[in-house]
Amino acid sequence: MSKGLPKRSEDYSLWYNELVKRADLAENSAVRGCMVIKPYGFSIWEKMQAELDRMFKKTGHSNAYFPLFIPKSYLSKEASHVEGFAKECAVVTHYRLKADPSGKGVIVDPEAALEEELIVRPTSETVIWSTYKNWIQSYRDLPLLINQWANVVRWEMRTRLFLRTSEFLWQEGHTAHETKKEAIEETVRMMNVYAEFAENFMAMPVIRGVKSESEKFAGAVDTYCIEAMMQDGKALQAGTSHFLGQNFAKAFDVKFAGRDGELEHVWGTSWGVSTRLMGALIMAHSDDNGLVLPPKLAPIQVVIIPIFKSEEELAAIREKAHEIMDELDAMGITVKFDDRDTFKPGWKFAEYELKGVPLRLGIGPRDLKNKTVEMARRDNLTKSIVNLEQEDLPVKIKATLEDIQKSIYEKARVFTREKTTTADNWEEFVELLEKKGGFISAHWDGTAATENQIKEKTKATIRCIPLDQVQEEGQCILSGKPSRGRVLFARAY
Repeated sequence: MSKGLPKRSEDYSLWYNELVKRADLAENSAVRGCMVIKPYGFSIWEKMQAELDRMFKKTGHSNAYFPLFIPKSYLSKEASHVEGFAKECAVVTHYRLKADPSGKGVIVDPEAALEEELIVRPTSETVIWSTYKNWIQSYRDLPLLINQWANVVRWEMRTRLFLRTSEFLWQEGHTAHETKKEAIEETVRMMNVYAEFAENFMAMPVIRGVKSESEKFAGAVDTYCIEAMMQDGKALQAGTSHFLGQNFAKAFDVKFAGRDGELEHVWGTSWGVSTRLMGALIMAHSDDNGLVLPPKLAPIQVVIIPIFKSEEELAAIREKAHEIMDELDAMGITVKFDDRDTFKPGWKFAEYELKGVPLRLGIGPRDLKNKTVEMARRDNLTKSIVNLEQEDLPVKIKATLEDIQKSIYEKARVFTREKTTTADNWEEFVELLEKKGGFISAHWDGTAATENQIKEKTKATIRCIPLDQVQEEGQCILSGKPSRGRVLFARAY
């Protein structure tokens, strides 16, 4: 299989786009700005989804489903929310088509205009809080911990597979609480769930922090986030968790009878991650040979490739391969035996390297005779010869997969650390952005005006105010005004 991927160092964007397509993850659809997620790509998303769903349920959340369509009047109930999403909304105005009198296809039936236009959901806070009004009457109904897995539409002008598409898949949690303290605790808890998933399953280190006022979610009081560093030195927002205060409760008049019998507005949160994580997974680890997948998210963790010339040789190899497969399957390891005779072993090696399968076992007649097997790691492209008859072969394979998971994370952690730099003045800040990229820790005076000026001059944004930020008196890199601590800047996706 000819890989022929562009080199990351020469054209990172082209490398990414080609890798997504050639690794059979996704492709552009007939609908502009939308994508088709192919089976191999969707199987990675399913593993992400399954693990996140387990983590949500472990923290007490239940899944539900809410409508795709939102009455336009709902969106306007929360002023900052409508302002934040208005430019991205797809609007349904009619409910019927009819034959074109000219005989050329169909046209919108002008007599089928909707009494109230509908928004195709860009996010679900409004329709969910309108529903919560019916579900919540007393403090005994709280907390309400709901998540939904859904698709959303945000009409993007410039799209890129997984990273930014007009329609994408995600989960969105929406919770209601009795007190402000409980709602804030929930917001932070879910940010930490995302961080744990990113680091333990995606093998992707992240920075936990709070968004600036300009970068927070439309309608939120505070937005907590996790930020990750991609291999081209750009940051990627990998997940957000929003403390909504009582904003949506007041907009939809969601009140409860408190313990003292008085009516109060509930406190809310929302939080979500999307198929954007697929883009993060690709860009955080992959190389010029193709995908590098952490074993915990790889659809195929081990592939066994027979090297044979005759049916007799294949039959003998198959027997041994199935022994190994049964043992690995019993250990919860996903394994594939590729005995296709339509492709040569070398082509298969290249295919599974491109698709990021963590561990490859090659078995031929000579291996059976010598009681050995060649084991090749995808993360560092090293090979070793292993005793085929050793009783602990499955245990060794499992340990190798665990080592690959740790190795991928450690490589990304070291890279993120190396790409995090401190700047103490404007000249140093600009030079670091142009020559090194990555996260730049610098002082900011806390004003939106200065934040916007920095963005206009450099295209760098405040990715977050780190939760572990040390209070440090200083001067803003642009305005020179007093600053109480450093924030993280970066150019980002």
